[in-house]
Amino acid sequence: MNEIILGNPALLSTVVVPVAVAIASWLMRDKVSPEIHATINAGALGYSLLVFLILAYKYGLGSVIRDPEVWTVPTLGNFAFIMDAVAFPVLISIAAVTAFTAVYSVPYMRHRIEEMHEKGEKPPSWGSYFFLYTLFAAAMIGTLLSTNTIEFYLFLELTLIPSFLLIAFYGYGDRVRIAILYLLWTHVGAVLFLLGALAVGFKAGFDFFNPFTGKMLLGLADAALSGALLKTALILMVVGLLVKMAVFGVHIWLPYAHAEAPTPISALLSPNLIGIGGAMLIRIVYTLFPSTFASAAPYLIGWALLTMIYGGFMALVQTDFKRLLAYSSVSQMGYLLLGLSTITAYGMSGAILHYLVHAFGKAILFLTAGTLIATLHGLRAIPKMGGLATKMPFTAALGLLGFMFITGIPPTPGLWSEYLIVRGAVQYGMDHGAAAFVTIGVFLMIGIGLSTAYAFLTMKRAFYGPLPKHLEDAHEASPGLLVPMAVLAAIGVVAFFVVYTMLDPMLAYFHTVYGI
Repeated sequence: MNEIILGNPALLSTVVVPVAVAIASWLMRDKVSPEIHATINAGALGYSLLVFLILAYKYGLGSVIRDPEVWTVPTLGNFAFIMDAVAFPVLISIAAVTAFTAVYSVPYMRHRIEEMHEKGEKPPSWGSYFFLYTLFAAAMIGTLLSTNTIEFYLFLELTLIPSFLLIAFYGYGDRVRIAILYLLWTHVGAVLFLLGALAVGFKAGFDFFNPFTGKMLLGLADAALSGALLKTALILMVVGLLVKMAVFGVHIWLPYAHAEAPTPISALLSPNLIGIGGAMLIRIVYTLFPSTFASAAPYLIGWALLTMIYGGFMALVQTDFKRLLAYSSVSQMGYLLLGLSTITAYGMSGAILHYLVHAFGKAILFLTAGTLIATLHGLRAIPKMGGLATKMPFTAALGLLGFMFITGIPPTPGLWSEYLIVRGAVQYGMDHGAAAFVTIGVFLMIGIGLSTAYAFLTMKRAFYGPLPKHLEDAHEASPGLLVPMAVLAAIGVVAFFVVYTMLDPMLAYFHTVYGI
């Protein structure tokens, strides 16, 4: 795998520029309009997206692109920034969704802040909102660019602080209690990961903390450790990341936090943040523990299938639009976990591609829910909806496209990610006997069927059928809400047609670096 070391810290700038703009927003507070805050913050995140695209175009995704080393700590390794074929789809997803959701934030948060003022509450300034928002986005970008396990942990914790405050300051319901619930659960997940990393870091040596330096480090932890320490470290790191993913059993925090967060933040939490755990199961855990991870694969596949089905059933019975989308995210994380647990090039590539699919599709869906909330006086209850396609045709069309993403219907890239995940699962099942093949096949059909059922039943209940009398005055949403959603949808559709530009380098990466 060819490695390109840049002559300047271009990748570092994709974190530094948004952070600098976030601080500027905080300093300006309410001295400038919300539109100016949104413009400069969206521009900073757009800059990050542009850098990723330019580097990929200039050097190709077949190369590992690195910044010069930024900092070296004798016992913790080198701290730098890296982009490769696996990180690229995740990075462009984060940068694009956060940039356009920043624009969407102005009309939505104006509605939310006015609503809070009517209740006698005094939320923090617009500058504070965009400071926390962009800091959250920059931290997510940093997690994927990290070359060092401890560096990744620091960025992961940095995502937690601003997102916690955004829920506590601007959320719905009992938002402070829900923010604390979110903080405790996700912090515990991060600490479990850290304990596992530290338990073997000093034992395995300096290079343990730098797993992204090529094939020579594949299996470093498997080779350096043995017995109970090896298994304990793997379990801690895996479970810690699965808490972040909110898979079945450790998902308790997600339906509360994602449903009650202000909707632009829900659009970042659900598709972007939780999927990072899955990406890092490949980039960190599998890289260092390939043999031990393979022995745990049957349990992880079972866990993934259970998550898909549980999340699907729970989404099917929800009456609150945002809560339905939150449980849908649980189910979608089952797809992602299934793909990476097959330990096949197709399955793992499908999992990374499904991150992109979920990022765009679920962002569109959460923004659709937010559009209904902002336009129809806080409407979230699905039973009180119906017939809205006649009054809000563009909103309905975008909502339908969002559901097409997560159910794998063309022209959305969900078709490709689901195909790859299913192909990896079938390959795993065939390699492990008829019983494994049949079991995986049956549970896959149930999980996929449930995803299709809750998606299109929700569309029918919300947008079609008779229009209730209390919605006769409904009208289409403002361009400020619809245009960012439409741009995200357009980018996602383009990805359907150019998916090979990401998929071919990913498959080559898994073949070359991991030998699968």
